[in-house]
Amino acid sequence: MIEVLTTTDSQKLLHQLNALLEQESRCQPKVCGLRLIESAHDNGLRMTARLRDFEVKDLLSLTQFFGFDTETFSLAVNLLDRFLSKMKVQPKHLGCVGLSCFYLAVKSIEEERNVPLATDLIRISQYRFTVSDLMRMEKIVLEKVCWKVKATTAFQFLQLYYSLLQENLPLERRNSINFERLEAQLKACHCRIIFAKAKPSVLALSIIALEIQAQKCIELTEGVECLQKHSKINGRDLTFWQELVSKCLTEYSSNKCSKPNVQKLKWIVSGRTARQLKHSYYRITHLPTIPEMVP
Repeated sequence: MIEVLTTTDSQKLLHQLNALLEQESRCQPKVCGLRLIESAHDNGLRMTARLRDFEVKDLLSLTQFFGFDTETFSLAVNLLDRFLSKMKVQPKHLGCVGLSCFYLAVKSIEEERNVPLATDLIRISQYRFTVSDLMRMEKIVLEKVCWKVKATTAFQFLQLYYSLLQENLPLERRNSINFERLEAQLKACHCRIIFAKAKPSVLALSIIALEIQAQKCIELTEGVECLQKHSKINGRDLTFWQELVSKCLTEYSSNKCSKPNVQKLKWIVSGRTARQLKHSYYRITHLPTIPEMVP
């Protein structure tokens, strides 16, 4: 499939994919640092996987609240995991670290007119630190990630893999896979620290491959195999991460899994507070859910 792409659009997509694959290993979290977090006991003094996951869910709530792109959320998670995998962060400082990473991602991805004021962001997040605290932490984060805010994310691979597969489907079959559903699945995976250890390309292709199986889109199976080969993804690695993604999505769809809480943000945005916010970015969306496919 990849070898026979001839359209200009397909060639452009393939060029973009090659560039991402070349850059993929740069600006990723240190796996050894993530493992330390996973093995830490929850004693209130050390960073744990549970605390990290709760913080990411809060960032997802903010992303939904402001109506920001999934790319912004994916980059914010990347920045947070890169910082946490390098630094020993006390739980009491996690909120400031997380919001700093989120704000850096917002300013990097979103249009300037949609970037909220730091004061509004802190107020909506219901934190007690000051703008000066946030700016100081932002500088610390930048220093620890070597001022490299831009990073290759799983969302970028998800977009490219999806577009390349779509290019090779007849027009009447191009709605067989729902990209919004893939986005929701990626967001759910980002809320688990274990997926921070996966290569972005592997995580993205795992999500797509599972969805193709679920929707019984047999005509896309060969396409996934070609993308796997082109991206030099080991078959065992893909199977390993597919199983973890499947387990995560099953748990996320159950009532046992806590979802990002936008409701607590809605309570404070009323009356005088709402009028103080800039209308250009005052948007509230529904809780993130994985859309059902229409038969």
